[in-house]
Parts: sequence; C-alpha cells; structure tokens
Amino acid sequence: MKTAIGQLIYSKRAKVTIALFTATTALSLTACGGFVAQPVIKRSGCGTSSVSESDKDSAALPGNTELKASGPITQPTRDGTTTFTSGFGPRWGTEHRGVDFAGPVGTPIYAALDGVAVKAGSSGEGPGVGFENWIVLDSIVDGKPVSTVYGHMFTDGVLIKEGQQVKAGDHIAAIGNAGGSTGPHLHFEYWEGGRLQGGTAIDPMTKLGGAPSPAGEPGGGAPAVQLAASSSSIDCAGFGVAGGGDLKAGSVPPEMEPWFRKAGSLCPQIKPSLLAADAKAESGLVRGLTSVSGAEGITQFMPGTFASYGQDDDGNGKISIHDDGDAIMAQGRYFCAIAAQVDGWIADGSVKGDPKSLYIASYNAGEGAVKNAGGMPSGGDYTTQTQPYVAKVLAYEAEFAAPGGSGELVVPPGSESGSQVVDAARQFLGTPYVWGGGNINGISGGGFDCSGLTSYAIYKGSGNKVTLPRTSEQQWTVGVEIPIDQAQPGDLVFGSWEPSGPGHVGIAMGNGRMVHAPTFGDVVKEAPLMDGMKARRVM
Repeated sequence: MKTAIGQLIYSKRAKVTIALFTATTALSLTACGGFVAQPVIKRSGCGTSSVSESDKDSAALPGNTELKASGPITQPTRDGTTTFTSGFGPRWGTEHRGVDFAGPVGTPIYAALDGVAVKAGSSGEGPGVGFENWIVLDSIVDGKPVSTVYGHMFTDGVLIKEGQQVKAGDHIAAIGNAGGSTGPHLHFEYWEGGRLQGGTAIDPMTKLGGAPSPAGEPGGGAPAVQLAASSSSIDCAGFGVAGGGDLKAGSVPPEMEPWFRKAGSLCPQIKPSLLAADAKAESGLVRGLTSVSGAEGITQFMPGTFASYGQDDDGNGKISIHDDGDAIMAQGRYFCAIAAQVDGWIADGSVKGDPKSLYIASYNAGEGAVKNAGGMPSGGDYTTQTQPYVAKVLAYEAEFAAPGGSGELVVPPGSESGSQVVDAARQFLGTPYVWGGGNINGISGGGFDCSGLTSYAIYKGSGNKVTLPRTSEQQWTVGVEIPIDQAQPGDLVFGSWEPSGPGHVGIAMGNGRMVHAPTFGDVVKEAPLMDGMKARRVM
C-alpha cells in the first residue's frame, strides 16, 4: 500500500469491512515449530491451550473452539460398500503414500478421527491431476498431531468446509473419480506429525485394523457446520487451523511466523504464503520503515487504512502499525475484505480475471481501480507500478508456500526415482508458460518456462538432491548423454538446437512422450518427443 496511486484511490473509495472474530491470543514454542510471541499463553500440547482469565471471554465467542483429543479411529467407509484395492508402499515405480478403497461414485466417505478440516475442496493441482479435490483433517491422537487425507472426490462430493469441526463417523464426502484416478475410489492417508507440517506418512492399515465401521447411516447428510474460529491458537506450524499450515517453516523471521499463520487463516482465499510474499514486496520483511508517501511498517499500511483494520492482536495494550502481530493481522483482515469484495464482482460479472492477482492489485491500487477497470487496471501508474507489483508478489509466494500445501507430490528427502520426476512435472499440467518462470521451489511469476519446469521436477523427484543450472543450454552439460530411444521416465530430452546448444528441454515419460512447458501462449502439457531431440540422464 505504499504507492501514491494507492493513496489516491483509497481516499476516493468507500471502506470495505467484513466481520471477523478475533481473540487476543499469543503463542509459545512447541516441538512442532510454533514460536514465541508476547504475551504467552501456556500450552498443554499441540493444538490445545490453557486459557488465561483475561482471555476467557474471547475464548467463549461462538465458534472459537480448540482442537481436542480425538476418540477412537473408525473406518473411512462402511463395511460392504467398498473394496480394498491398493496398499501402502512402492507402486508403479513410486511410493503410494496411502491405501485405496474402490466403490461406486457417491459412496459415502466418513471422518476416521475427530478433528478440524484444514483443507476441503480443490487440491490446487488442476483438473485431471493428483487428487484434484481433497480433504485434510487435523486431529490429536495420544497427544500428538495426526492428519488423515481423503482424495479424488468430485467437487460436489466434498461435503464439509475448511475450518469445520467433525467427529469420527461423520459423513464428510462421497467417492469420486477426479484427478489422476484410474477408477472411482477413496485414496486415504494417515500422517503422523501433520500432512502440512512435513510429517510422516504411515500405512493406514496399521491403524484401521480392527476399527469399527462408521455408525452413521449410509447416505446421511454432512455434519452440521461448526467452524473453528479463525483466531484460534496456532501451534505446530499451523496444525489444526485451516490455512495455518500453508507457510513454509522458517521462511519468515521466527517471531513473525505465528502471526502470518494466524492472519492466513482468517478467510479461505488468503493464505499465509500470500501475506508473507506481499510483506516481502512491501518492506522486505524489515521493521520500522516509512515510505516517502507515509506508509509504515512491515506491511506498509497508510495510517488511515491501518486505523480501519488494526487491533491490539498481540495484547500489549496498544494498537501499533509497528507491532508484528497488529500489522500482520491487519494485513490479513484487509486482504480478506478485498477478497470478499472482488469475489462478489466476479460473481456478478462486473470484474474478470485471476482472483488472486486482482486481490493483490486491489491491495496496491485500491478496489476501486479494479472495479473501474473491470479487472486488472492498466495504463499510466497501473501499468508501471501496479502490474509489476502483482507479478512480484506472485513470484515471491513460492518462497513461502509449504511443500505439499496444495496436494502436490511429497517426496521423502534423499529418495529419488524417474517416476517421481514425471509426477512432479505432471502435477502442473495446464500451468501457463512464463518466460523465466519456475525454479526448484515451483512456480514463479505465475508459471514455468521449459528449464524452470525441469529444474523443479528434477529437484523434487531426486528428493531434493539434484539442483540443475537454470537454462536449457546449461542443463545440457549435466549428467551423461544417452541414445534417445533409451530415454526412461525422468531423463531430460533436449531439442530446438542452435549453435549455442539446445533451446528447449522437457522430461521424458517413456514410450516416445514427454511433459514440457512449450512456449509463449501455451501451458505445461504432455506431447510426443520432437524430431531431433537428444537425451541426458542427470540422476
């Protein structure tokens, strides 16, 4: 919000407000990666807290509930409705990190444990890729964090919302055949330590053996909606809070981390990684800055805007634009207000475009600029300031996004296989080609170019062991050349030869096919190998 154009338009537009429950809650160090902020609420374990007298009123707000220990596990489908078809472990050259239960489309899926839905809906992988839709439930089992994952539902087969509390045996979804599914089934995972916190997938059958069938009636409706408060306490790197786990641990200064997680749980559209990326674009995450236009702090709020969204979130008795908690929570509230406004305009057809890009543009230039333009503003300062600002924030977000936070491939560190390389690339099918886009962390600038995609896929598929140089010409110097007819899944294939070397690179899939980011105006896709291609094995 530090640009002059943002000042001008904000002064002309009406304020947008949304109701957000807040509680003055602070965090203490936990074994799972929470960090200290003052004043501290003593913790009694991951996802639980002992609330001080001063916080009892806020803790009693409707929906402001804590994650409690789960009761016994139950089967995720009723006896006789599904067939166990695929186990945990090596499968098709890669690791199958769950188990599969096949059944007709629409067969009820039940919560295996009591918990909170931290993911419910699109997995972010795109149509026909990965789960496409998923549910992640965070639970406390024997005092430790556990996530259960449910995948491949159709959109209308996800029956709960992010932030919703459920009980074991609640009807939460219906079997579908979405994503990379080979037939209607439930893919079910069990993660000790939390799915979004870098935990460990274990064989669910070691937990489900002897577990009872769900008690609910088949075909019963979803559980009544009870949302955990956006402001509920956050421990274990965001465990148990919708959105809280979508920030890469250690990617921001430790005293800011719990606040980004908390602010990124206020509404489903705005994630902690986006808030951190925006703060980096605004201030470089440096405290105490004041711009020439008068914007202040790590989130670079104009004082008038901060007055509308700032609260004493850190409980130190003052509302300050220079307090980490107050500033970051105000940033989250303002972004959520923007998202609600822009989503409404998109729904009524008065605005078109990528919602996230429009949220960022609104934060920089004001919602009025987006409304008046019917989408991304252009011309004058909008072209020279706002549009580059949007691109910068989108490029930064990959630095802060938690691995696996969008359902993408999770590879154990140190493992490697060609099929993992292919899987890592395929999860981005349909992603736009962006020249210079992509790196070992994933998308940057809103997409991938050819060597950005290969850099990511090789790094991911090698278990983070192999880092390629950035360009196709440089990547040609890595590894050993092999005959093109011997290229295996995960090998690199090079084409568009010039005197300086190959102008294009893709990832071999086998059977004469590759996955690649082709060129401007196109998207990541599968395709036949090009004439004249050569191959190299880099891992």
